[in-house]
Amino acid sequence: MQPDTRTDSQPLADMKVVVTRPEHQADALCAQIAAAGGKPVRFPVLEILEPTDSKPLIELIDRLDDFDIAVFISPNAVRKAMNLVRSRREFPESTKIAAIGRKSAQELNSFGRQADIYPNTRFDSEALLDLPEMQDVAGKRIVIFRGDGGREVLADTLKARGASVEYANAYRRGRPDTDNGEILYLWSRNELDTILVTSSEGLRNLFDMVGKLGQMWLRNTTLIVGGESMAETARELGFKVDPVVAADPSDEAMMEALLNWARNRDA
Repeated sequence: MQPDTRTDSQPLADMKVVVTRPEHQADALCAQIAAAGGKPVRFPVLEILEPTDSKPLIELIDRLDDFDIAVFISPNAVRKAMNLVRSRREFPESTKIAAIGRKSAQELNSFGRQADIYPNTRFDSEALLDLPEMQDVAGKRIVIFRGDGGREVLADTLKARGASVEYANAYRRGRPDTDNGEILYLWSRNELDTILVTSSEGLRNLFDMVGKLGQMWLRNTTLIVGGESMAETARELGFKVDPVVAADPSDEAMMEALLNWARNRDA
């Protein structure tokens, strides 16, 4: 057994932490882990792809003036949709913009638009629905920019409140062809400490991608997940260890949960 080399300035010293974010979105979190002394292991379980057919998205963008509120589910939704908007028109000032969380709001800022509506804590559909601006929506027309598929709770609740809702599928998620050799090797040597997962779909992909042998190890590995829905998915998949649930899937919240777990692990 190696001596414990963790210090206050290096709380993750020598810990191997699997980061499952899409390849193009993993740099910042990996850098934070490395700065705390950890060894990030990249294992992307999702890739962000263009829609199979962009025509419905283009047609919807061309009639954005019809909508009272545009909701952006994720930074990917902002990036994909706003790049297309920018290539075709100005975003109408009359359409209010709602974002699920801080990262989506920051991404909107990079396009010169501020989110009019977004939760300050707990970045999920339920938190957005709790805001006063999303309560009295009877008769309003709302468009939701998202990836294909996903949870229906936001649209279903808004419809129940009397709104007319349309989806704009700005991207689709795929399962990348990631080599599982490194994490299987780390598991075999008992050197893999924890895995960070930021979506239920990503967790299901991870489960499939590690194969039968990896699944046995995975079920006994501590996950740090970005919300309670992901913890529930882990339970459905038969995980033996209760996941650590971060406040939300942002890099900041995931890192905070990781550091707290590392400090308390041997307490």
